[in-house]
Amino acid sequence: MMSHRPGRVGAAAVALVSSAVLAAGCTVYGGTNGSGTGEFPNRPIEFTVPTEPGGSSDLVTRALARSTEEHLGGTTIVVNKPGANGKVAGNSVFRSQPDGHRIAVMPQSLFSIGPLVVDDPEPIELDDMSFIRGLTIEDYVLVVPTSSEHESLDDLLGQKRLTFGTSGPGTGGQLAQALLFSIADVDAADIPFDGGGPTLTAVLGGQVDVAALHPAEVMPQIEAGDLRPLAVFSDQRLDALPDTPTVTESGYDVVVDQRRFLAAPAGLPKELVERLGEATDKATGSDEYEGILRRNYIREWNAPPGEVGDELAESRKRFTELADHHGVELGGDA
Repeated sequence: MMSHRPGRVGAAAVALVSSAVLAAGCTVYGGTNGSGTGEFPNRPIEFTVPTEPGGSSDLVTRALARSTEEHLGGTTIVVNKPGANGKVAGNSVFRSQPDGHRIAVMPQSLFSIGPLVVDDPEPIELDDMSFIRGLTIEDYVLVVPTSSEHESLDDLLGQKRLTFGTSGPGTGGQLAQALLFSIADVDAADIPFDGGGPTLTAVLGGQVDVAALHPAEVMPQIEAGDLRPLAVFSDQRLDALPDTPTVTESGYDVVVDQRRFLAAPAGLPKELVERLGEATDKATGSDEYEGILRRNYIREWNAPPGEVGDELAESRKRFTELADHHGVELGGDA
């Protein structure tokens, strides 16, 4: 059995922001809807994002919030609530009234990978949420420093022992690498860091042999010649890295990505689910939103509510079965 016992390394990388409002974790866009009549929306709509300001998820949410105003009217607010891989943000939203004024941008990993890390006595369940729409897909790229002797995935997997960096327990990068190295029978030590920034620094500095990170985190270093991509964990090659094979092409059935979706508290009336979904469909077509996705190598996940729920349930089942079959244990803090 391949057991990972990660120890926390590094410090959280917090984006610097100039606004006192941003520093407080809240940004207000637009004007006000002064109707006060009970029509929707009759007060600001809060978009809660489970990360610090400045990261790709935060940037996507801010662009979405700004564009949504045009199609719903009124004001939107972006609230940052990082912690516990999205659970802090989720709890703050899903315990509120289902009136459409509080919605969250949630990571798939909280539901599909998190349960493999810790037995949470009070998890957020799928039926605690009203799904509105799928939003984005971020892939994982397996990278080594260009100073590494490993020129290909086969070279890397020919090693009997190595260390791999991740952005923390319960993340897709951790699961993807743990599965790959277990299937390949490599004795791999899991070294988790507090986010993608410290993980990137570690692999660049040779503190770990290899790491799996999102394209936006590694493409500048790949283009600068500081990192070498060995493989991607997606189901097809990435447009940004057409010469980099998928892990599946090398014979390892490991496909892992990070999906994000919009959800509100359970019990949100169908008409509000539909109205928010329609506004989101229009907002994701804005030049600002599409530009952020393009610059950050993020794919759109235009999934309706039922498909979101099915994907979360299916991925949790699939990852649990894979981890059990290959003897992978993901340790660490929740």
